Amino acid sequence: MSEREKPGINGRADLAEFKAFLAENGEIDYIDAVFVDMCGTVRGKRFPIAEAEKIFTSGIQMPQSLYFFDVTGVNEDVCGMGFSDGDPDGEGFPISGTIVPVPWAPMPHAQVLMTMDDPDGGPCLLEPRNILARVKDRLKEIGLNPVVACEFEFYVLDSQRDAKGRPQAPVNPATGERETANEVYGITELDGFMALLTNIDEAAEAQGVPASGATAEYAPGQYEINLKHETDVLRACDHAVMLRHLVSAVTRKHGFISSFMAKPFANQTGNGLHVHCSVMDDEGRNIFDDGGDEGTDLLRWAIGGLQKTLPDSMAIFAPNLNSYRRFGPNLFVPVNGAWGYNNRSVAFRVPSGEPAGRRVEHRVSGADANPYLVCAAILAGIHYGIVNKIDPGEPAEGNACEEPDDDMPFFLPSALKRFRNSRVLRDYFGDRYVDVYAETKLLEFEKFQRVISSLEYDWYL
Repeated sequence: MSEREKPGINGRADLAEFKAFLAENGEIDYIDAVFVDMCGTVRGKRFPIAEAEKIFTSGIQMPQSLYFFDVTGVNEDVCGMGFSDGDPDGEGFPISGTIVPVPWAPMPHAQVLMTMDDPDGGPCLLEPRNILARVKDRLKEIGLNPVVACEFEFYVLDSQRDAKGRPQAPVNPATGERETANEVYGITELDGFMALLTNIDEAAEAQGVPASGATAEYAPGQYEINLKHETDVLRACDHAVMLRHLVSAVTRKHGFISSFMAKPFANQTGNGLHVHCSVMDDEGRNIFDDGGDEGTDLLRWAIGGLQKTLPDSMAIFAPNLNSYRRFGPNLFVPVNGAWGYNNRSVAFRVPSGEPAGRRVEHRVSGADANPYLVCAAILAGIHYGIVNKIDPGEPAEGNACEEPDDDMPFFLPSALKRFRNSRVLRDYFGDRYVDVYAETKLLEFEKFQRVISSLEYDWYL
């Protein structure tokens, strides 16, 4: 069997799977072959139905550089890749189980998630999904499999900005008034946007994304949607990326915009991506469960590894300049590596509940982060802690988010330097990916710095 014929991660969708999809869902006019870049943005090509079969028979050619576009969609010749090397293609292949309808499209439409091989064979290790698979394999080598669920916070915003160009909370369709109240878990706030939220649920169901409903969060127009626990971390992150994509698409159809920006409002709470993770052994037993409330030594060691790798991983958990505005004392956002039981002020929370479901809730990441890379960093920390039996210290009680840890890099260039110099993360992510990620995001930061803001004119002109 040649390298191109070997099944990829989760297997490859073939022509028979595509035809079975058409038989179940009806004929389509177009199909999108989509890839996910470093920033978690969905990119790809749209094919008319007459050209769709080639996706499933021979794959498609796409430049490898799409995996290290910056947030503006530009490749700045990172690490000599782009202009310098002729921007070579890789071979893209569809992933089995990811052919889904696109219910918000104006015509019969489908999409399929793609993975990429290097031209010389083997998975492209510039692809975030393949980086996660690499780290997952490290756990598999010691007989462990993660079970993961992601939670996203996001804002629904007015499609028009205010007179100063700032985002605005939306006008509630039920009241005709702009949202102003912070009504966490409020039902009335859900009522006014029920048509939108219902369409998000319907789109998620149509695409097989296991979303479990929405709650109103801590700011006007802010919501949270949870995904259910999945035994395949790759599929869990596929669903996380696609949830963010479909929320944005459906929200636009309702005349609003959605924002997963980490901190869109200076005086309101930010948007987080919380990841719940437990770990099963080869027998399907939760290695964190000791039958009681405290959990096993393996749970503690996993948390110890997450603590040790947290400063080095901040560039993944907080990938943009704006990401660091989300962190501050007394915001229920971690500012240190504290852990604890049933305590939302810590970085690593052990939720209460049945012992069989014992898990860690990782509360550091912003909703702007790439789910594949976030989970790769989390699994690296868990593996590192278990293998090295790292003790996390005593669990925190009360408010653990008052005092920031001086060792935590709360500025993007500092976080990128820490990431680039991390011996541990180079071991898990690979030298090439660490260098490409760090250079891409540093060049993005430098591009941002070349723009003079209106505040600079207000202060210094």
